[in-house]
Amino acid sequence: MLSILANRTYRHLFAAQVIALIGTGLMTVALGLLAFEIAGDRAGAVLGTALAIKMIAYVSIAPVAGNLAGHVPRRSFLVTMDLIRASVAVALPFVTQVWQIYLLIFLLQAASAGFTPTFQATIPDVLPDEADYTRALSLSRLAYDLENLLSPALAAALLMVISFNVLFVGTVIGFLCSALLVVSVHLPFATATAAAGQSFYEKTTRGIRIYLATPRLRGLLALNLSVAAAGAMVIVNTVVLVRGPLGRLDSDVALLLACFGGGSMLAALLLPYMLDRLPDRPVMISAAGLLTTLLVILGIILRSTAFDLTWPLLLGLWVLVGIGYSAVQTPTGRLLRRSAHTSDRPAVFAAQFALSHACWLLTYPLAGWLGEAAGLSFTALVLAVVTLVGVAGALLMWPAEDPEVIEHDHPDLAPDDPHLADAFRNRHAHAFVIDDLHARWPNDA
Repeated sequence: MLSILANRTYRHLFAAQVIALIGTGLMTVALGLLAFEIAGDRAGAVLGTALAIKMIAYVSIAPVAGNLAGHVPRRSFLVTMDLIRASVAVALPFVTQVWQIYLLIFLLQAASAGFTPTFQATIPDVLPDEADYTRALSLSRLAYDLENLLSPALAAALLMVISFNVLFVGTVIGFLCSALLVVSVHLPFATATAAAGQSFYEKTTRGIRIYLATPRLRGLLALNLSVAAAGAMVIVNTVVLVRGPLGRLDSDVALLLACFGGGSMLAALLLPYMLDRLPDRPVMISAAGLLTTLLVILGIILRSTAFDLTWPLLLGLWVLVGIGYSAVQTPTGRLLRRSAHTSDRPAVFAAQFALSHACWLLTYPLAGWLGEAAGLSFTALVLAVVTLVGVAGALLMWPAEDPEVIEHDHPDLAPDDPHLADAFRNRHAHAFVIDDLHARWPNDA
């Protein structure tokens, strides 16, 4: 897996991702402490609202940013987003009002909504070989999981010798280092192919229209719902479960989350070898099915009063949830890569970013509010149903026979039409991408 780091461009981009993730992890801890300092007992409500603002920014800004990223040099765009994030992090220690936190969080996450999908869309151009790209996806998944494990520990160590406000300095340094690493490499410039005369709305929604018109990506959207349902149960209710019904220590919260992260990392390590031998569809749908089963088991376990037996079962269950979670998440980039032309990738990756976070925007409050109102056992079973809906949707919308390339012709199009540029250069064969042009040529494959 580490052999792909021999590619200098990818190595610098991966380092930029890791450093920015560490900075973001430090900011997460510092933000929680800042909210408590300003809001006191209302800190939980403040952080909950901030999380909702984050998701709203992702859903609303990502498509706009995806359209913009297709018209400007990627390197300049990514560096600008990093500098905006660094500027917001500089301002966070000086806020004194809750509304200021909300405003800065929206600006920060809006910049992240521009940076992340554009960054993700750049990697398949840097690593055109699918085997290399698959390993890059697994390495990226590992980076996210390691950040979840290491950043809180690093923050705890730093807080022993510094004030929490100084943690924001680490965030600023992370974003600035990320910008410097992006500047240090040459990135491909993708020229947008949106037809002249299209409205801003048409250009902005192009990625989402391509996404929703592509069968495998509609299936991916259903799987996004499954992942969000299972992930919300873990992220929202782990602390409630450990400190509430089980009555265990704070350290056990970290241990249970570490089990989830460890399972995710294990899956990320094994997936490149698995995906070399198996198609994405059965791997991802089977993993989502595993998540459904695990949530049902969790709901049954939580009805038990044998808490001494419940704890070891939960440790193993969280490892398996992490495995299923990562097995659905990690191959996502492969589907997006093969479903869009190079010029459309920023828009399609932005669509995935927005639509997947829309699923989280649904499941986060469902997991929290339902857990408080109806109990954790019932919540796990409801989220299992939501996960099952995602699995069923993927089975229905994602064809079992899903070749990467389908040969087809567009007899009514001029040879210089941008949609056919790749096709005419490759004997009328190109990746199966359905976008708004197909509405005009319904006989297309």
